[in-house]
Amino acid sequence: MRQEQRGALGAADAPPPGEAEGRPEGTADLRLTVPALAAWAAAAIALTADGRSVALACAGAVALTYVLLAAARRAPGHGGAGPRGHGARAGAAVTVAAALLGACAGAAAGALAGAETRRGPLPELARQYGQAAIEVTVTGDPRAVRPHVRGSARTAPAVVLEAEATRVITAQGTTRVRTPVLLIARQSWLGLLPSTRLRAEGRLAPPSRDGDRIAAVMRVDGQAPPQVVGGPSALQRAAGRLRAGLRAATDGLDPDARALLPGLVVGDTSRVPADLDEAFTATDLTHLLAVSGGNFTVLLVLLIGPPHLASRAERRGLAARLGIPLRLTAVLGGGLALGFVVVCRPEPSVLRAAVCGLITLLALGTGRRRSLLPALAAAVLLLVLYDPWLARSYGFLLSVLATGALLTLAPRWSAALRRRGVPARVAEALAAAGAAQAVCAPVIAVLAARVSLVAVPCNLLAEPAVAPATVLGFAALATAPVALPLAKAFAWTAAWPASWIASVARTGAGLPGAECDWPGALAGGLLLAVITTVAVFAARPVLRRPWACAACALLLLLAVVRPVPLTRAVTGWPPPGWRLVACDVGQGDALALAAGPRTAVVVDAGPEPRAVDRCLQELGVDRVPLLLLSHFHADHVDGLPGVLRGRAVGMIETTALAEPAGQAAFVRREAERARVPVVEAVPGERRHLGELSWEVLWPPPAGTSAVAEDGPNDASVALLVRTGGLTLMLLGDLEPPAQQELWESHPGLRAVDVLKVAHHGSAHQDPHLTRGLRPRLALISAGAGNPYGHPAARTVAALQAQGAAVLRTDTDGPIAVTRTMTAVTGGHRRRSVARCHSRPTCGITDPWTPLASTPTSAASAPPARPPPTRPRSGTCTSAISSRCRSRICPFISGKTSCSTAGLSWTRSCGDAAASATSSTARSHSC
Repeated sequence: MRQEQRGALGAADAPPPGEAEGRPEGTADLRLTVPALAAWAAAAIALTADGRSVALACAGAVALTYVLLAAARRAPGHGGAGPRGHGARAGAAVTVAAALLGACAGAAAGALAGAETRRGPLPELARQYGQAAIEVTVTGDPRAVRPHVRGSARTAPAVVLEAEATRVITAQGTTRVRTPVLLIARQSWLGLLPSTRLRAEGRLAPPSRDGDRIAAVMRVDGQAPPQVVGGPSALQRAAGRLRAGLRAATDGLDPDARALLPGLVVGDTSRVPADLDEAFTATDLTHLLAVSGGNFTVLLVLLIGPPHLASRAERRGLAARLGIPLRLTAVLGGGLALGFVVVCRPEPSVLRAAVCGLITLLALGTGRRRSLLPALAAAVLLLVLYDPWLARSYGFLLSVLATGALLTLAPRWSAALRRRGVPARVAEALAAAGAAQAVCAPVIAVLAARVSLVAVPCNLLAEPAVAPATVLGFAALATAPVALPLAKAFAWTAAWPASWIASVARTGAGLPGAECDWPGALAGGLLLAVITTVAVFAARPVLRRPWACAACALLLLLAVVRPVPLTRAVTGWPPPGWRLVACDVGQGDALALAAGPRTAVVVDAGPEPRAVDRCLQELGVDRVPLLLLSHFHADHVDGLPGVLRGRAVGMIETTALAEPAGQAAFVRREAERARVPVVEAVPGERRHLGELSWEVLWPPPAGTSAVAEDGPNDASVALLVRTGGLTLMLLGDLEPPAQQELWESHPGLRAVDVLKVAHHGSAHQDPHLTRGLRPRLALISAGAGNPYGHPAARTVAALQAQGAAVLRTDTDGPIAVTRTMTAVTGGHRRRSVARCHSRPTCGITDPWTPLASTPTSAASAPPARPPPTRPRSGTCTSAISSRCRSRICPFISGKTSCSTAGLSWTRSCGDAAASATSSTARSHSC
């Protein structure tokens, strides 16, 4: 954030804000601020307002302005004569008049820009989802859209680029237009440069938000490369060569440095991976990837030296060393600013920094004293009038808020800290980071419904590395087209500070309390703004007491680190003695089975890395001996990087059916990157870790079941788990045919304590299986508001009719089951407890032997059997509830015989290693 401050000022050592010519020192010059804010607000409103209403409002404002100015001229205090009160009223009238004129200008510009967007046939075609061919001029760099999980599949990779439509070709004819559009195309469009002219055909759609700059969205037809009508301009080709040269210079660097350096220098984030981008978002370091004032300051300082010496005889910089006159230096600086915008692209923060710099250079060239807050206000006014759509840009809002806070709040906070004995440099850094975060956090809460608790410390730790990385990166950018080896040397040196910044982001984001959920939308932003204001005023007496400061720092540290014992004592989550947790990962599955201190076996990883990572962090899990992925659908495997992040993972086990192929390949790539072996689950495989034991029941051996090879869902790995006296059945996403075959092929199955309902509780369930398992507690993992209707009402009703308590992650949040068969929800009702029905259970009568060795497979496919008669109520007959007591399991031709009270059956017992193992069947009670 200090880089943003220096960019806004144009100098690190500029005069104090508010020090303006003809004004008392320490008084902020707000003369331009009021009309700038009025123009901003009026432009934002007028963009979608009726043109006639805007014209009438502007006419009324002009008339009122005339009246106010006339009254101010006739006031006795005008010109300094007359009573002091009359002079103050005249000044207020002039201020209101200036605000009205600014609002008129902003409203007129906004109304014209909005009318231009709505003009022509494209908006109407988009509302009708019509087909059209258009010719466009590319206005921004193409951006790759990261695939996301939709249902069980991952969306296809796509590229989006903003453009301006110039011609619309339909069956009715050709129309010339100037309409902003958004194109969604294939990855072959990634290399296009701004100013390139294209022809595209596809189906149009309206933008997702009303009042957006984009008038229509086109999904381009076909897989062919773009049809180029005219190449980019010479200026854009030169900028493209510079950006490509920087990417070439960073090839071969550490992955984080290779991805981050182009973003720090020119805002090129095309190489930034999803996990690093999420880390920057969690720590509020994304401003470093949005080129801003800090980058432009580096260039200006190289040219003119420290700006507070630029107009003196002892000025420094390249211009002074070369003997370039002061005014020519200002002109060169203006050219540098324009080149900066072209290379870094006209993003909101880039434009704001460049205009502020140009105003500073203008003051330097004309010999006027620099007043920094008016320079910011003038930049806002000019930019809003030039491009009224910036008035609705959150990026522009964040840039202006951060710069304004650094000009107004930061100097006062820094002085207050110095008065309390804080060293000057430390006080300046703390004040800058705190002020920027205080004003930007409410806007971020509106956008992302979250608050970062590590933003200030992470910004403080990253800030010293930003300047060297930027300077060396610009050196690599400039030298790459003419001397690539030299550019690689600069990039290699810049990789050290860039890697440090990435490490800060990753470490900060990896803390359990790095960010916390917050109400979104306008209400959440206003609430955070009020709390921040109260906290700022409450901090004054706290700063006078060192012990109070230390206590606040300790509380913040505990909130960020969140030790599991403390978190459990405060929130009740995770509950002590938990054996199973169904993580709330949205529309997907992720389960954790306790296997020892800070250790868990994880079944599935959900659709999104951050969600499962956060769940495991809250549970205090940092060792995962086994990660079992039931099948390769994206809602079960795409969160894999979140499980691997910062944890020791021993092995990944998957189903044998490697479909979908793309997601199976993704699992192997991620496992190879983390150096974790991948094995296939074997039917009949049995393992144990302490109290935790499990057996693979499904899928059967390859070639023995057509159902299991019918698709990824029916190839899901199904597990029978025993842990802490409980029996659990995990069914993955099995469909009814597979469920039925599973039930018929395992005659030893009896009632279980907990059932993880198949396929997110869809309507497709086999009633014989659910009636036979008779779970006391049914867990359903589904996403809130999912478009698939999961869980189905009839599935929930059927489970409840059988006496099961039903809990679901979409309404209850994460769900933990303890060894006492108590289910604790960790969602909004973090202390709510749902106990299962206290009814007797039918124990699993077949003795079951967990093995700690390698997996064992059945000697032959399990024999089918006629479905036994099973009681549908919660009671069990004496024959079924009786058990085979502790004894040696006799190995007879790969089968185990068990006869008790007249009930007999056979079951595959595994290999000979299992035949000599004793086992005691355990009684399971609620």
